[in-house]
Amino acid sequence: MTRPRPSERPSPRRPARRAAAVLLGALALGCGNTSSGTPTSSPTRLAALHAEPDPVAGGRVVDAGGREVLLRGANVNALAEYWQGIEFPTVFPFTEADADRMSEIGWSAVRLLVSWSRIEPSPGEYDEAYLDQVDAAVRTLASRGLYSVIDLHQDAWGATLAARPGETCPAGSKRAIGWDGAPGWATLDGDAARCAVAGIRETSPAVRAAWTAFWSDAAGPGGVGIRTRYVRMLAHLAARWAGRPEVAGFDLMNEPNSFGDVEQRQMSEMYGEALAAMREAERAAGAASHLVFFEPSALWSANGRGAPPDFPHDADVVYAPHVYTGGFSGGPIGASAFEIAVEEARGFGGAPVFSGEWGAGPERASDPTDGYFLRHQSLQDEFRFGATIWTWRESCGDPHKSGPILDGEIPGVWGEFEVDCRTNEILGERADLVDDLTRALLRAAPGRIERATYDEAAATFEAQGADAPAGAELVAFWPSSKHGEPTLSGNGLDDLRAVAGPGGQSWVVGRARGGAWSLSASGIAAAP
Repeated sequence: MTRPRPSERPSPRRPARRAAAVLLGALALGCGNTSSGTPTSSPTRLAALHAEPDPVAGGRVVDAGGREVLLRGANVNALAEYWQGIEFPTVFPFTEADADRMSEIGWSAVRLLVSWSRIEPSPGEYDEAYLDQVDAAVRTLASRGLYSVIDLHQDAWGATLAARPGETCPAGSKRAIGWDGAPGWATLDGDAARCAVAGIRETSPAVRAAWTAFWSDAAGPGGVGIRTRYVRMLAHLAARWAGRPEVAGFDLMNEPNSFGDVEQRQMSEMYGEALAAMREAERAAGAASHLVFFEPSALWSANGRGAPPDFPHDADVVYAPHVYTGGFSGGPIGASAFEIAVEEARGFGGAPVFSGEWGAGPERASDPTDGYFLRHQSLQDEFRFGATIWTWRESCGDPHKSGPILDGEIPGVWGEFEVDCRTNEILGERADLVDDLTRALLRAAPGRIERATYDEAAATFEAQGADAPAGAELVAFWPSSKHGEPTLSGNGLDDLRAVAGPGGQSWVVGRARGGAWSLSASGIAAAP
């Protein structure tokens, strides 16, 4: 492991922090220097979003009130359709209690996974009942102040490419399992072998054949190209959620398998086609554009670099690589991964950056010498990235875990909940990980955010910005459960105060006078 620079070294974890947090939560009910009044508008209102690219300072996501918005939260896979390999359910349901807990952590967004196989079970036929389920989740999240990024998720193409009964594989490879994404009717695998070299899912000849057919827009049912069908499906989604501000936008495809120059070019062609079709659908509905999130190849998650070629686009696009650097290897996370993403975003006019997935083994949050989760979030603040952690709750029937179970292992799950993969029983919330994720942060800030830093050990939060429209409202989250009610000071902000937030937490609100502003919040540090 590379030794981190002094600025990257984690702060030692204080063993008594959680006990102190309980006391502080109780104190917050009876003391503090803040008002219990309400702001003139809800701190968690969801205004329509657009992007403002900037090749010099970096692009940003901005709401209709001229505030820079940071989309932070988690992935939710409850509505994804996975290959069923063992008896456990592949997902756990998403409930109102989940949305409540997310709001208590202070998050503002969820990357909501959906599956093409569920959206379009037959060519050209869309399952509106399934999309109603998606919409119900969107509304539940919105009622708690969380935006939805609707993510067209896939892994290793789809659920139908598991090895056939009796199929044997050559030495050095193993029988492939199925995953998620495309419907069976769109899977043109040419009857290729379903064997994964060294167990790597993307190496299965059948998976590679299906992707090759997709990128080349090979004719499927009715003589219509498979890629064309996918683009039409995206346009249908754009029309369905046109004019809905609680939908932040659409992630066009999770970790696309585009390997080599030809497929990279074809992927960018698909992105351009999809964007044009979606914009046409929104115009036909008389609605403004949603954000469109586009990802580099799946290789980015492993290599930490490699933008797709440019494609025709408007201003409302967001570059969305998955910044997993150090997350799989147990190594550190440093600024270079973020700098690479910003530099690659400049190739698209300086688009904002959103890390749709990030994370590491949850046990790292309980290691007092490891600060991966804390450091990653500090870098998100420094570079003003949106980010959603992988994942909220993971079932042992998900192929990520059912694959190892089929190999005779008892895996651990990622996510904010401990699950026993012998029974698929949810054992409870991971207190250390959730504690790391519950932190002070800006939600929406007037004008451009210039700096935001949270020091948990010192119980301080500092932020500043510029170019604020007069009267625009600042909203920040403050974890009163950790630090008690905040002591506030600031410049360029009127009516600065804390108001009651979800689960005993607090919102810090204020109104910009116009131009530059700064905010300082401090509380009670946990006992060493």
